[in-house]
Amino acid sequence: MLLFYQRHYLIINHIGTIRAEHDDFTIRFASSLNQLLLLKSIDGADVDWCKEVKGNMYDMVVEGFQLLSRWTARIWEQCAWKFSRPCKEAIPSESNGSAESLFDYEKVVRYNYNAEERKALVELVSYIKSVGSLMHRCDTLVVDALWETIHAEVQDFVQNTLATMLRTTFRKKKDQSRILSDMRTLSADWMANTSKPESDLQSHGGDESKGNFFYPRPVAPTATQVHCLQFLIYEVVSGGNHRKPGGLFGNSGSEIPVSDLKQLESFFYKLSFFLHILDYSATVATLTDLGFLWFREFYLESSRVIQFPIECSLPWMLVDHVLESQNAGLLESVLMPFDIYNDSAQQALAALRQRFLYDEIEAEVDHCFDLFVSKLSEIIFTFYKSWAASELLDPSFLFALDNGEKYYVQPMRFTALFKMTRVKLLGRNIDLRSLISERMNKVFRDNIEFLFDRFESQDLCAVVELEKLLEILKHAHGLLSKDLSIDSFSLILNEMQENLSLVSFSSRLATQIWSEMQIPHAKDNFYCGTQELNSAHQSFARLHSGFFGIPHMFSVVRLLGSRSLPWLIRALLDHISNKVTTLEPMTTGLQAALPKSIGLLPFDDGVTGCMRVVKENLNWGTKSELKAKVLRGIKEIGSVLYWMGLLDIVLREVDTMHFMQTAPWLGLFPGEDGQILHTQDGGDSPVVNLFKSATAAIVSNPGCPNPTSFYTMSKQAEAADLLYKANMNAGSVLEYALAFTSAALDKYCNKWSAAPKTGFIDITTSKDFYRIYSGLQIGHLEDSVQVSSNNFEILGDSVAWGGCTIIYLLGQQMHFELFDFSYQVLNVAEVEAGLLSQAHKNPHVAQGWETLLEAMKKARRLNNHVFSMLKARCPLEDKIACAIKQSGAPLHRIKFENTVSAFETLPQKGA
Repeated sequence: MLLFYQRHYLIINHIGTIRAEHDDFTIRFASSLNQLLLLKSIDGADVDWCKEVKGNMYDMVVEGFQLLSRWTARIWEQCAWKFSRPCKEAIPSESNGSAESLFDYEKVVRYNYNAEERKALVELVSYIKSVGSLMHRCDTLVVDALWETIHAEVQDFVQNTLATMLRTTFRKKKDQSRILSDMRTLSADWMANTSKPESDLQSHGGDESKGNFFYPRPVAPTATQVHCLQFLIYEVVSGGNHRKPGGLFGNSGSEIPVSDLKQLESFFYKLSFFLHILDYSATVATLTDLGFLWFREFYLESSRVIQFPIECSLPWMLVDHVLESQNAGLLESVLMPFDIYNDSAQQALAALRQRFLYDEIEAEVDHCFDLFVSKLSEIIFTFYKSWAASELLDPSFLFALDNGEKYYVQPMRFTALFKMTRVKLLGRNIDLRSLISERMNKVFRDNIEFLFDRFESQDLCAVVELEKLLEILKHAHGLLSKDLSIDSFSLILNEMQENLSLVSFSSRLATQIWSEMQIPHAKDNFYCGTQELNSAHQSFARLHSGFFGIPHMFSVVRLLGSRSLPWLIRALLDHISNKVTTLEPMTTGLQAALPKSIGLLPFDDGVTGCMRVVKENLNWGTKSELKAKVLRGIKEIGSVLYWMGLLDIVLREVDTMHFMQTAPWLGLFPGEDGQILHTQDGGDSPVVNLFKSATAAIVSNPGCPNPTSFYTMSKQAEAADLLYKANMNAGSVLEYALAFTSAALDKYCNKWSAAPKTGFIDITTSKDFYRIYSGLQIGHLEDSVQVSSNNFEILGDSVAWGGCTIIYLLGQQMHFELFDFSYQVLNVAEVEAGLLSQAHKNPHVAQGWETLLEAMKKARRLNNHVFSMLKARCPLEDKIACAIKQSGAPLHRIKFENTVSAFETLPQKGA
């Protein structure tokens, strides 16, 4: 029996039927409404067709009222069932207590509805509110049809049906005949009767003809007339007997024929329904009133609390269920449960007249709507972010997977919510579209802030991941911008990079590219939207971790752009200048620690003897900390120069692509020596000629409305031509960096590269920089081959790039290659190996030094590579570089001598 009642009272068991009723009714109601609109647009329509259309509209309204009444009753019945059957099962895990610590209201509401029941309730509330809204919107359109139909029903009864009864049944019953005549006098519209002659309009007694025809008049009876007609029918049927057996319309003991009694009964009940039809708007409001779902005063009194948590409020439970389930079919109805608050507020003010109840409802609505907008915005952002990340996945990656469908994002429809600019809530009109747009602007800024913080907490290798995540975010912004008016992505990005000022050329990425911070925690949607998409894109990011190369440099160039990249180059060059200045006193300290005379390494004792002599001569034991600082300084200079080399390669590729795109329009082509030549000697470029010819053709037409705008376009083409031609000769960043470093070294040329007093090469007493670096290099190589040492991992190849560049720019390359300690050791090892091979002795006499000798050979190969690059890009005979004006415009291949004054001609920081 319990299961029978449960099947009857729970909405989930009837939602399928209700859904079919809703769909069928809305289609037929819309069809009837269209027929009515068509009727009103036609003049002189057929009277019978008019009556049919309006009668059909009346029947649809009656059916709509019955549906709304039945559906609302379903909610009442389910609530009564739930309140009589509190939750007795295990409490869900989200509650922070046991079942005994919960309020009774939580047991009957919060934990008494499962997910399917909440979904069914949301659907039914949506059906009630949507049908009610549909009927309420067309009240002024259907009111004439309803009144005409009611007028026709009443007049047909009082003028035709009652006339027949007066002639037949009640002809000899004076009292009842008088009552029937009073009914006709009270409600008959004789002006609409076209069957009576003019002389008989006032005397409407006697024999009336059957089947009178009435003019359609939208004149419905008043409520007083309806009540009077009901009372007179009651008097006729009951005959003054208030305890008639069989009921009012029972035929036991009645003198009225059954057919007439049925007609009186039918009209009596019609009159009752006419009152609801006449008060159309109030009836719709009453039938769709679901305010009872909020009131909980009985449980507040029994629980002795001021108010329950918001999670116990049934309207918010329904809204939260729609948001959490992310059901695409329910999402468009997410605002329907908020109408329950409107109903409860109306009851509190109009029916109960309790202001404190309204204040409680208003406070809850404010809080719930803020939560709703926040959660909805998060769902929208997550969906569009996941959509963008899914579209940007590599197709080959998806093709190679067996379960690639897990990266597919299920579509969701937010378009209806984006169009809501007037959400009525407690008498206020809320622009939901504007609120979502504000939230989206904030979320995009927060996401960029998180990505920057994440990048700043990692090394420079993460720049590829940063670019990929920003690309996903930009694509998500583009998808969302089709439906919402939000700030442009470039504006948001520049704002978060602190790069909005017209005179600011730095940016957050450029100034904090080396910063390391603790990685902050963030939600999944700040990465790629979902866990699966996060994993896929992080797999791509791991391919570019642990090293820095061309892909990373491309990302740096694209992220910084032409505005912040020059600032970063300027900062790096200043860093080189500062490091050279810092190295000068430390290098002087190492020079002072060298012995007065250092000769060539002897061949007599082999590699072992050479290493012993090197250790005796380079007695820097007390200078170990100073030696480490010098190595780190040289390493930083080498890192910057190598970084400049990568940047130069990337910029050349970018410039080539830019040239290929713009050269045909500007009339340019590359010459044999790399210079850019013009196809027209002194003439205009193709783009200027194109706009000039188009302007001339259009202006020559007499029908041209505004020739000024076309002249303006022609002038803009000339300006674009000059602008793009000026940016063609970009020059070389690496050559400029080498020239800048050379000028910085010129200040200390006398200290680091002293001229020999005799005019010949000073072999034994020289303390030039190449001697210092030679000693540092062999010590660094010895440390790097130690098993427990991580010295090479810290310094890497940047030491060779920095040291060889300084040696080359000081003009000491030949000296270094002749007198470097490691090179001499390698020479001794080669000679020793040759002698042993000729004597057929054990070739492993130098056993124990193999690892060090291999490291020395690797260092020699690296040094040769660096020197080869320097000779190609910065010849000492005629140093060539690309300088940058103070205005930021590049100068192509400026030549200058390597003098101290050259440093002063370069752009200085703060100049």
